[in-house]
Amino acid sequence: MAVWKRGRISRRLGLVFWTVVFLIFYFRYPFSPSHLLNPATSKNAAPGVASSKQTTGWSARIKLPGALPRPGDPSSAVRYFIKSSYDWSKLSRRYPIDEADMVRPPKGPPKPLGRVQHNFHRATATLDPKQQAQREAVRNAFKRCWDSYMEYAFPKDELAPVSLEGKDTFGGWAATMVDALDTLWIMGLHNEFYSILPAVGALDWNDTPLTSVNVFETTIRYLGGLLSAYDLSGEDVLLRKAVELGEMLYAAFDTPNHMPPFWLEFGAAKAGTQRAGSRDPSASPCSLSLELTRLSQLTSDPKYYDAIDRITRFLERTQNSTMLPGMWPTMMDFASLSASGSDFSLGGEADSLYEYFPKMSALLGGRDASYEKMYRASMNAADKHLVFRPMVPGNEDILFVGDVRVRAKDDVQLIADGQHLSCFVGGMFALGGKLYGIDAHVETGEKIARGCAWAYAQFPTGVMPEIFGLIPCASRTECKWDEEKWESDGNQGLPKGFRHARDPRYILRPEAIESIFLLYRMTGKPEYRDIAWRMFLAIQSTTATKEANSAIADVTVKPDDVHLLDSMESFWLAETLKYFYLIFSTPDTISLDEYVFNTEAHPFKRPDR
Repeated sequence: MAVWKRGRISRRLGLVFWTVVFLIFYFRYPFSPSHLLNPATSKNAAPGVASSKQTTGWSARIKLPGALPRPGDPSSAVRYFIKSSYDWSKLSRRYPIDEADMVRPPKGPPKPLGRVQHNFHRATATLDPKQQAQREAVRNAFKRCWDSYMEYAFPKDELAPVSLEGKDTFGGWAATMVDALDTLWIMGLHNEFYSILPAVGALDWNDTPLTSVNVFETTIRYLGGLLSAYDLSGEDVLLRKAVELGEMLYAAFDTPNHMPPFWLEFGAAKAGTQRAGSRDPSASPCSLSLELTRLSQLTSDPKYYDAIDRITRFLERTQNSTMLPGMWPTMMDFASLSASGSDFSLGGEADSLYEYFPKMSALLGGRDASYEKMYRASMNAADKHLVFRPMVPGNEDILFVGDVRVRAKDDVQLIADGQHLSCFVGGMFALGGKLYGIDAHVETGEKIARGCAWAYAQFPTGVMPEIFGLIPCASRTECKWDEEKWESDGNQGLPKGFRHARDPRYILRPEAIESIFLLYRMTGKPEYRDIAWRMFLAIQSTTATKEANSAIADVTVKPDDVHLLDSMESFWLAETLKYFYLIFSTPDTISLDEYVFNTEAHPFKRPDR
């Protein structure tokens, strides 16, 4: 009895103690939805949104929400949307297109396309403790970087993760914020998502210190980010901001031949004096199709689709008349609609041109056969001339993608330089193979993805360089390690198999994990998850700063000798960490049969699914 009384007294004292603690905490730190959404008082929301130092520019227009809105609440557009100070839709066009002549997104029954995702077993519908811990580790890495961006850099475009300052690199419209919107939603960080809706709604596309912006980057990061976040959340304010931006980007097509320039120069656009470029990267105007098509689908306004359809028809006309039939040169003359260059690549400056062919098929339900036709012809040429098997010590059956220089019809020179950027090709081959029923392309995609994973594992940091050289074998089937050839052609200061690491940086790129993620979802092979985890740990151990993650100068040095470059591009949050998170999530999280990713990893809904 005495023991029971002592226990009862202890419980009463404990109850009194914790009640006092609760009351002190409550009155000092009141908890409510409006508190969570008020950056002036909450560390969990968006510190910096209403910072006292933000008194000029579009950030001064932000009005904080009074309460957490319901998902998909249409009133969010009314509550948060503030018109930009210049209305691009009112701009008089120098080269107008009659609405009756506009090409509209194709209609009619969709063409059957192949299933993309592996038919996973029911057991994968839930995560085991190991996968839960891996996914949570990725989420924590994202949250750490997001919080640091909001605290030290917002509303600038990017965080400098070493000096902990903000910098503008893409127009000054908080590129990291917009680029990471859908990642916030996918990772279940809904408080953070809703806390920045006022900032998104206040974006003023006319408020920038720049006189021009990159059409391609603005499209894939800003427009893609807004459209994807709208597809996922249903928040109308995101679509309204996307339409405003779409009107600005549409102005870039107001040229004599309706081909957009590399730079949208605001003064020239308003004066009607724009011209397409005479030597522009082929990926720039040829990688706008997915975003502008989705904008047309969501708004029922055909002009955006009409604009990109003209580029598609140019590609279709010229595909078989280039110096490497089936592919287009890396640089092209869009002013005269000429494709006469001699350099060909699937890497930088050309990459997403090819990436968007199977993705457009998915987004349009296969209704435009030209995208499949261009994919097949271009990948047949690439597979023949650009894809090679390297000579490596373990004789692994892996592939890489190089570049080609064509001197004459029968003089096609392979440049066996790999790029981290071109690691996306593994996922592209596999996607095309799945959609169009080409099993050999899925196999090729696997070998390219595994090649990039192999390259990661060769360096002391566990990360592959930006650009590097390998020793190609003459045949994909007969490819044995030759020590003498290595000693004569290789770089003895690098891991065996490498000729050079011309650009030894790692800038937090996503392309390798992108293909590993896609191949996991398409094949169901669990070893891809193991590969992804090793990659994640290596990246974290070599790029982590005190508050975030940074690009590094040289992946060939020992981890303790890594030099941080004080750069964290928005794609680290928009792409790299998103793909890592998704590979450790259940397969129904952003199913590849329901969504298609743009080149900035923004998932768009496939309407017919």
